[in-house]
Amino acid sequence: QTPLKKTNALIAQMGITFLNAYVPSALCCPSRASILTGKYPHNHHVVNNTLEGNCSSKLWQKIQEPHTFPALLRTMCGYQTFFAGKYLNEYGAEDAGGVGHVPPGWSFWYALEKNSKYYNYTLSVNGKARKHGENYSVDYLTDVLANMSLDFLEYKSNFEPFFMMISTPAPHSPWTAAPQYANSFQNVSAPRNSNFNIHGKNKHWLIRQAKTPMTNSSIQFLDDAYRKRWQTLLSVDDLIEKLVKKLELNGELDNTYIFYTSDNGYHTGNFSLPIDKRQLYEFDIKVPLLVRGPGIKPNQTSKMLVANIDLGPTILDIAGYDLNKTQMDGMSLLPLLRGDKNVTWRSDFLVEYQGEGYNGSDPTCPGLGPGVTHCFPDCVCEDSYNNTYACVRTLSTSWDLQYCEFDDREVFVEVYNLTADPHQINNIAKTIDQEILEKMNYRLMMLQSCSGATCRTPGVFDPGYRFDPRLMFSNHGVRARRFSAQSLQGI
Repeated sequence: QTPLKKTNALIAQMGITFLNAYVPSALCCPSRASILTGKYPHNHHVVNNTLEGNCSSKLWQKIQEPHTFPALLRTMCGYQTFFAGKYLNEYGAEDAGGVGHVPPGWSFWYALEKNSKYYNYTLSVNGKARKHGENYSVDYLTDVLANMSLDFLEYKSNFEPFFMMISTPAPHSPWTAAPQYANSFQNVSAPRNSNFNIHGKNKHWLIRQAKTPMTNSSIQFLDDAYRKRWQTLLSVDDLIEKLVKKLELNGELDNTYIFYTSDNGYHTGNFSLPIDKRQLYEFDIKVPLLVRGPGIKPNQTSKMLVANIDLGPTILDIAGYDLNKTQMDGMSLLPLLRGDKNVTWRSDFLVEYQGEGYNGSDPTCPGLGPGVTHCFPDCVCEDSYNNTYACVRTLSTSWDLQYCEFDDREVFVEVYNLTADPHQINNIAKTIDQEILEKMNYRLMMLQSCSGATCRTPGVFDPGYRFDPRLMFSNHGVRARRFSAQSLQGI
């Protein structure tokens, strides 16, 4: 059972599925900024979903927006560009120019004001506010985005190449299904993996504070959320089908690349955390990535380690733009899409997240003290100030490993061998070979200060990797503090 049967048939089975696609930061705004800029969060400086965290702020508009891949497609490659849907969580905020601000690079702009909604929302239509109500046939956002996209395909110029970015809020909360799908998947519940509803022992305190076993009401809530998310995806599945059919009708399907992906994963009950994202584990950082298009053989899978910072470089590469002229951290996936032999590929990438929390304590959960946020009714908090971490996620012929350090008083370390432990239950930081720990710590420092080409240097398990132990910091504290100071630079 899947809510995306048509998407699977029309994109995955007609192209390639990346089995190891990730986001460097499992939160909407930092992740979307990484897609647009092709950069890690420490280089685009969007750290959370607030204006203060640089989400759609004036600074973002001035420094990053002119260099996004759509801006380059429009100005340097002569593409007509179309955007519809959720842009960045704070887009349209009054302090950042309101919905009158249309980012550079977009010929057609239909962007949702602020965060995810399905009804009663405002769109910026090329800089003019258009309000929508709650009448299904004219206001249900997923369908409105589909119709705008079909209109663009109908009326666009046939003399310029085109790029479309359709960003459905679905399956984001509030999980409002279209009326015809509101009763679908009645027997579906959240997956019961081996890390479902268990205590996260040997993990950062934020994971350990979750109540195990979860209350019946929490389990019912997360199962409902999971089912509703699936229901909202049925409309996304319809949107994909309509677009593919329209491209086929126009005679453009065979020379169009179609990418399907998401900005972050999600957990429902893993390690007894009810629902959210923002954690370093596979269930939050791993995303789907399906691609079909010219030169891509059908029904393929790739195990290569890819990230959302690769999407911008890939699309520019398809358009024939010289990637050396960009400051992007990612790599073009084009050789993988074409099935080129002997491609040298990365064996690791960086995951980084800056935790959020209130200065005061949460009034509903005073016992937890200050610095936590997103607390559920039974006082399980999903985030905190010191849930600030950075990880190296490594995948090579010999290792499937994740090494993470928290920026907290303990400089807490989590390490997982995903070959033996795919659900990340056992933290092996205390038992793994010390030399590997040192190399991973050093590699993490390298990646946290990387920019452009230096983000693509050989990883610890690459034959070309060079390790000089003299470059190691003896004082861990220095390193952790450097991380937080650096993340805040330029904000």
